[in-house]
Amino acid sequence: MNGPEIHVEFAPGLAVFVAGGRRRGRTALTTDGSASLGHVVESTGVPLTEVGALRVNGREVPPSYVPSAGDTVDVHPVARPQQVPGAPLRLLLDVHLGTLARRLRLLGVDTAYESTDIGDPALAARSATEKRVMLSRDRGLLHRRELWAGAFVYSTRPEDQLHDVLDRFRPALHPWTRCTACNGLLREATKDQVADQLEHGTERSYDVFAQCEDCGRAYWKGAHHDQLKAIVDSVLAEFAPPT
Repeated sequence: MNGPEIHVEFAPGLAVFVAGGRRRGRTALTTDGSASLGHVVESTGVPLTEVGALRVNGREVPPSYVPSAGDTVDVHPVARPQQVPGAPLRLLLDVHLGTLARRLRLLGVDTAYESTDIGDPALAARSATEKRVMLSRDRGLLHRRELWAGAFVYSTRPEDQLHDVLDRFRPALHPWTRCTACNGLLREATKDQVADQLEHGTERSYDVFAQCEDCGRAYWKGAHHDQLKAIVDSVLAEFAPPT
């Protein structure tokens, strides 16, 4: 770019996206004189999915604003909890976020997940078609214009990822209502209805079952139930609204 010079400061939470020289304080940035402020911000590496208020000379402006020479720009992160059009919240996760997808489904959050790499264009198209928020650690994917909405997943640890997503979007939680394998809804089932999925010891030891309405997978309080219950209880203690 070779045009007006502006002076930009990024909020600390956005430092992960920008080059080291722009991570602290206000730095000069040369524009081409016609690009929108949103485009200029994205050119530094920050996806607009992570940008909240844009303030120019102390006044909030839209991403379409075209900056002028000498403008002082402050780039703020998305405010939390983030409001997303439509309800309830619907998510789409890429191939690298399988554990996060299963935990969100465990909590009853509508979470689509691609277990194979179908490519960024297909993911973005699905986000737009199904009106799902795209969650990813792929910054390039989050720059795609056709996304309906998106959010960067900041951590590589599933525990931190889950906390971050719940803190950001505050979805309604309905634990034990979705299939962790396919995202379908669960319904109560009799032992006879799921007998073909039970080993002999399981058939003798358990009497309460659920089954996915979509893929037919059976669920019961087996060996891993205590571990899953600990995850659910911890999340509810922090994020469930007071009764």
